Amino acid sequence: MISYQTAAPGAPLVAVESETPQPQGTEVLVKMVACGVCHSDIHLHDGVFELGNGKQLEVGREGMVLGHEIFGEVVAVGADAENVEIGDRRVVYPWIGCRDCAACNRGDEHMCTPGRALGISVHGGFADHVLVPHSRYLFDKGDISDSLAATYACSGLTAFSALKKIGELSADDTVVIIGAGGVGMMAIQIALSSMGIDPIVVDIDDNTLQAARDLGVTRTFNSSDPKTAKEIRKLTGGAYAVLDFVGAEASVNYGLGCLRKGGMLVIIGLFGGALNIPIPFLPMNARTIQGSYVGTLQEMTELMALVRAGKISPIEIHERPLAEVSAALADLKAGKVQGRQVLVNA
Repeated sequence: MISYQTAAPGAPLVAVESETPQPQGTEVLVKMVACGVCHSDIHLHDGVFELGNGKQLEVGREGMVLGHEIFGEVVAVGADAENVEIGDRRVVYPWIGCRDCAACNRGDEHMCTPGRALGISVHGGFADHVLVPHSRYLFDKGDISDSLAATYACSGLTAFSALKKIGELSADDTVVIIGAGGVGMMAIQIALSSMGIDPIVVDIDDNTLQAARDLGVTRTFNSSDPKTAKEIRKLTGGAYAVLDFVGAEASVNYGLGCLRKGGMLVIIGLFGGALNIPIPFLPMNARTIQGSYVGTLQEMTELMALVRAGKISPIEIHERPLAEVSAALADLKAGKVQGRQVLVNA
């Protein structure tokens, strides 16, 4: 098999040929058909997350096979594998845990530390084959395209889980989405098409905001001017919930500036930085600041049911050959991508 592995931080990935793994026990081997390229792949490729105040979290290592938005065809199964057949074409849930700790036992495998997430802790989808530990991580995609299906393993799941954290809304509750990149645009699609939410969308790029309006969003604001947060408060009386798909110091502070008392800020993006809040403001404003990291296996089950039922509108997809993976990472890092890039294995 061929996999594209990390070398030096930020350097082009290296094509490595190795023996194709043979599944054992409950394992399932899939031939990678399509694999999305995610912003978190950039952080892992660069080897660091920015923590603000000159600090960094080092996460890179040589020999990593990134890629966690995987759609593939089953080509071999272990002796104990059930409910799966060779030839099945499935979306792979990559956020796999040890299946034996407190987090895993309550259904939060994606919270397992260190876990065995594909493309994060173990080899992922920037390769022509991927080994999946159990068939329960495989999902039928229905009638949608292979490349679109791959994006639901992270982009779709992350957006869906973040939206679910808002809870039930009243007629007067406003939701703001900050950042209309790949994941943010997926959240817009899910909010509009399956949750009955007409969000206010905020971004620094007017072309991106126009793309959101083309989807049916009725209210957009350019956050290049921080004063637009005050305009949102004036328009809505303060937002009930803000979903930040950027996760930078500027975007988090902008989001806080949009909220009413008792509102919630859900931070999803990983751009980086630090947050400094006067402690008395937290109880005085009764606000909730919450992180959201991908989603549970149960949420993936719910999401894929909506996908198969045709209740989620598709996002914009740009296909590239697997061999162009380094260029795809560079283009995403440079901000040249609208929608989602997906690598295809011909």
